[in-house]
Amino acid sequence: MPANSSSLLRRGIAAIAALPLLTLAACGYGSESKDDGTTKVAAGAEKTDGLDSVKIGYFGNLTHATALVGVQKGFFQKELGATAVKPAIFNAGPSEIEALNSGSIDIGWIGPSPAINGYTKSNGKSLKIIGGSASGGVKLVVNPAKIKSLKDVKGKKIATPQLGNTQDVAFLNWAADQGWKVDAQSGKGDVTVVRTDNKITPDAYKSGSVDGAWVPEPTASKLVAEGAKVLLDESTLWPDKKFVITNIIVRQEFLKDHPKAVEAVLKAAVETNQWINAHPYEAKAAANKRLEAASGKALPAKVLDPAWKSIQFTDDPLAATLDAEAAHAVKAGLLDKPNLKGIYDLSILNKVLKAAGRPTVDAAGLGTS
Repeated sequence: MPANSSSLLRRGIAAIAALPLLTLAACGYGSESKDDGTTKVAAGAEKTDGLDSVKIGYFGNLTHATALVGVQKGFFQKELGATAVKPAIFNAGPSEIEALNSGSIDIGWIGPSPAINGYTKSNGKSLKIIGGSASGGVKLVVNPAKIKSLKDVKGKKIATPQLGNTQDVAFLNWAADQGWKVDAQSGKGDVTVVRTDNKITPDAYKSGSVDGAWVPEPTASKLVAEGAKVLLDESTLWPDKKFVITNIIVRQEFLKDHPKAVEAVLKAAVETNQWINAHPYEAKAAANKRLEAASGKALPAKVLDPAWKSIQFTDDPLAATLDAEAAHAVKAGLLDKPNLKGIYDLSILNKVLKAAGRPTVDAAGLGTS
């Protein structure tokens, strides 16, 4: 990519991240909606850190099931006592980062690319990654009539959710590894990248506007339900088939002022992941119920079941893979080489894990000193 195009792209992404939340919603980059119906505060419970509420953000994706299940089953509310959980649903990373920066949320579940962008654009001042949540759950799904092998992807139109988002970076990196040239800004080249909101990707596939998509769950399984075929599971490209898809982030000011509240949320997240892994069927149903409460529509079994199987829930932030994903964004021309030293603060998480008799986790050299 020419240097001036790369510079324009980076400025464009920075401008998107700086847009107000309502503007982002209007442009289709993301939206926020309050998610009511949470577990009621127990009688006699005390407030945590003197707070009336803790505002938690996440996506309506199964890759954010720690948050979905934690809210639905009351794990967060139990740990926060009389401090009410206030959840908010987002459609995309930039809008959630904007909400975090403005104080509209305190803690969020989010993918690696927006976490990296939020950290680097604030010169390391806006957020910290304080825990892991999920690995996997991303697939390349294609029209089997048009694409029968990986080499057939060349010359086709492949959807990704958003310019510079986690899946967009992953697909561009994979395409480059095939020896194909793609202009990251325009999406044109040996394969055409079509940035399409996950909500409309199934319709784009049905209409023939795209020949496939590199997308997270449950979008991948929605496409399969429309006749698409899974051509590649992204987990097969990573060591031990593990890579970070969802992190837990916190506003640094909130972390400094309310460490007990952060600890309560992390304790609830660890408890939720443990419960998910011990009760997969019940957890899957709980996540789906929370999705239904947020969107008014539950996922059918033919979408929910295969989607759930491809996701691993983990407290480990898999920090080495975040560093690799940042390198992929740099290679694609979507990001200047970032200084990620200090992006993680895993001290509270490791305190929680030790207390639970669980192994501690590592920041791969990117932790707070």
